[in-house]
Order: sequence, then C-alpha cells, then structure tokens
Amino acid sequence: MARDGIPGGRLCAIARTLDVLADRWGFLVLREATLGVTRFAELRDRLQIAPDVLTDRLGRLVEHGVLERVPYREPGSRTRFEYRLTPAGEDLKVVLGALQQWGDLHDPVAEGPTMVRRVVGGTRALHVGFVDRQGREVPPSEARFVPTAAYPLAQ
Repeated sequence: MARDGIPGGRLCAIARTLDVLADRWGFLVLREATLGVTRFAELRDRLQIAPDVLTDRLGRLVEHGVLERVPYREPGSRTRFEYRLTPAGEDLKVVLGALQQWGDLHDPVAEGPTMVRRVVGGTRALHVGFVDRQGREVPPSEARFVPTAAYPLAQ
C-alpha cells in the first residue's frame, strides 16, 4: 500500500530515499554540506531558507544518519552545533553527482557548469555511472532495473 501517497511506500528504496531528503531543501542542504558548509547560519544565509524549514531539514537528515550534529564553541559564545556528513551522507554524493551531471547535460545554462567533480587531491575529472562487478562502466542504455519478488507494485 502507498505510504504518504507514494506507491510502493516503505518497500521502495527510491521512496525511502526521497522520504529522507524530503524535498528540494533536503537536497540543497546536502549539497552545501558536501561543499563543507556546516553551520546553521551559513546554511541559512547561503540557501536563503527560513530558519524553521532549515531546522526541520537538518533534524530529518540527522535523524536518518545523513548528517551528525557536532558541538563547537567560539570564544566568548555559547555552545552551538555544526552538521557534518556521516558515511551515509558521503554515499549520497553519488546521488547529487548524478543529478548535477544530468542537469548539466540535459538542461545546461549558458554560463556552463557551476561545479565539476574531481578526485580529491587531483585534477582528474569524475562522472557518475553504472559499474559492473568487474569494474567496467556500463552505459545507462544498457542498465535496467529488474523488480524482485519484494517489489511493492508487482502485478
């Protein structure tokens, strides 16, 4: 049965992932976290997001283990928290990279890409793709999604 009106509900991995990220703000908070923006005020200012919405999205991402809440204290100030990517959050870089790559390819802007993906410590370009068990890249046209017996919308 559908959960929150989404066919497949909790059984569908795509629906569960969308449930964690919630909406465009979840994706954009995650984007900023991958760029090293970790503090509430920085996130609020960069995204121009309402504080209550940001609080909700950060809470959801922490609750689902995508971000961790880490205390810090500036001299003379009270303890505050920053939000750092967890290993699960690091894994979502692939999702963000795929969305970015698709946008740059299929809905480009005249100014060109706003970001490129590179290997840490190097200049080697990266792209997102399917890779088989032998480490060979498989073109998207040759990849298919095969429902299992657990697929919630099976006929």
